[in-house]
Amino acid sequence: MQIPTRQLLQALAVTAFSGLTGVAQAHFQMLYVEDTALTRAQSLEFALVFTHPFSGGPTMVMEKPRAFSHISAHGGEKIDLRQYLRPVQWQSRDNRTTAYRASIPRELVRSLGDHVFVLEPEPYLESEEDVYIQQFTKLIVNVGGVPGNWSEPQGLPVEIQPLSKPYANWTGGVFRAVVLADGKPVPFAEVEIEYLNHSVDIANNAFGEQDYVTAPQASFKAQSTYTDAQGVLTIGLPRAGWWGIAALNIGSTKTHKGKPLSQDAVLWVQARDMK
Repeated sequence: MQIPTRQLLQALAVTAFSGLTGVAQAHFQMLYVEDTALTRAQSLEFALVFTHPFSGGPTMVMEKPRAFSHISAHGGEKIDLRQYLRPVQWQSRDNRTTAYRASIPRELVRSLGDHVFVLEPEPYLESEEDVYIQQFTKLIVNVGGVPGNWSEPQGLPVEIQPLSKPYANWTGGVFRAVVLADGKPVPFAEVEIEYLNHSVDIANNAFGEQDYVTAPQASFKAQSTYTDAQGVLTIGLPRAGWWGIAALNIGSTKTHKGKPLSQDAVLWVQARDMK
């Protein structure tokens, strides 16, 4: 199996900077709300933060996203949500930097069923690796338990198409999805999975100070795997909370402003304990 370009670049970067920075951590574009399985329609408060979810930082500066959209539960109407975006200063464990918040009115999510939210950020220059990263990110919110378009691809350059409901997962269960680039499955795509290891204080634009779990060693902070020959991803969800899934460097666009570009697909999945 060939090592994907971004993995190789990261490995080279780690080697070059190991004496100064240690092991590189996974970057994840967060698209966060408190709950994705709602009993009734309500307004939604989003936090859009580009960070390292397990460690709670450092957090990277976000430019205003290129696109932030809502695909309705019925009919597939696509609504531009950029008017609701506002920049904030987000406090992580290591730094305070620009992120975004969005207050989505109840009227936009009043229908029963699935509501798909899609974020297309500006590419971010990871200066240590000299590589741009652009993570097309999806989050699916359900209202009332009525199934809808949770499994439908949204025509993004890169995306993760769920084969399991992202909002209805029991702790200890298995989640499956297909990794797509230009609408086609990507065999043997490199995938990173990271647990959101702390609370998110949206009102105060900050991560909580306490970790939920302690990693026994650095490699446990971001789990790594690959899709199979059909582009299917299968992972376990061993703890309740939020899990970020990122398929790395799968886009057909490979450069931005004269530098390598890693176009990643990100999907956020929520798991709950049985009580």
